[in-house]
Amino acid sequence: MSGKGKTDLIVNGKRLDGRKPEELRPVKIQAGVLKRADGSCYLEWGENKVLAAVFGPRECLPKHEQDPYRARLLYRYNMAPFSVEDRKRPGPDRRSQEISKVSREALERVVFLENFPKASIDVFVEVLQADAGTRCAGLTAASVALADAGIPMRDIVVACAAGKVDNEIVLDVNKIEDNDGQADLPIAILPRTGEVLLMQLDGILAPEEYKRALQLAVEGCMKVNELQRNALREKYEKLADAGEQKE
Repeated sequence: MSGKGKTDLIVNGKRLDGRKPEELRPVKIQAGVLKRADGSCYLEWGENKVLAAVFGPRECLPKHEQDPYRARLLYRYNMAPFSVEDRKRPGPDRRSQEISKVSREALERVVFLENFPKASIDVFVEVLQADAGTRCAGLTAASVALADAGIPMRDIVVACAAGKVDNEIVLDVNKIEDNDGQADLPIAILPRTGEVLLMQLDGILAPEEYKRALQLAVEGCMKVNELQRNALREKYEKLADAGEQKE
């Protein structure tokens, strides 16, 4: 987030990818894409391509990590080496560990972990192609995968970001806006209550700019949440139709 772009990122009210300032990139969500996972989700968000898989609740191993009062929630965020233009070194780095930590903490506040003492719920998020906003895309996909696995939650977590580009507040920054823009504000919320589970700020925003960015990010979350629910509804409608045909 340099804030020193070499070219104008907003021209005549339109961003370089043709979107208006308050417009999301195209989002596609599909639930139940992996047979060997208890729950899964494939998500495309702009040029981002993300796969999330959930395993559990299952016995927590090694046993010394078991909690007799609640389940352990594991969240692993990983970017594939081929997900970015310059090949990434395989394995975890500080950025992936930080994203895994804050995403896990957001989900721990909504999953009923106390229902599964001594168990483990494992969430794996693999970024296959990256184009800015992967922590939001990953958390959004992970929440759908948890719901697909039947894990009880207070609500489906949804994440989205707003930012500041060419001194204007915009929704859902893409890669060039993230690199050359002035600020980025990713958030995660519970749609029914508006409770904020995650908020990070890269850059500087004036108080009024922050309020506008937060408002835009929440509006973006609500739009994406509709797509999350539609993806889950479509999966189980297909299962219901298949069951009726067998009968």
